[in-house]
Amino acid sequence: MKRIKKGDDVIVISGKDKGRRGTVLNVIDEDGRVLVEGINVVKKHQKPNPNAGVQGGIIEREQSLHVSNVMLFNPVTGKGDRVGVKTLEDGRKVRFFKSNNEVVDV
Repeated sequence: MKRIKKGDDVIVISGKDKGRRGTVLNVIDEDGRVLVEGINVVKKHQKPNPNAGVQGGIIEREQSLHVSNVMLFNPVTGKGDRVGVKTLEDGRKVRFFKSNNEVVDV
């Protein structure tokens, strides 16, 4: 089971955006990377392509971060927290915060 999923609220723990929070837009499994909304924004110089209807100029877009550079945000503690996986009595696998054993997936 993945520790970080699409739609999770995460906090960046290293890099130029350290300390910022955002929502996971996409998880790239094969590379172990995540795309976070508003984090790691870069400027891309794009050539115009009239055939495809693409306008040229400098556009800003998010680049992916390695999954080790983000932590799941724990709303109870107000900080990033480590995540574990455990199996409940009914056989479901759920993620939980290691600091207070609170279940992430309800």
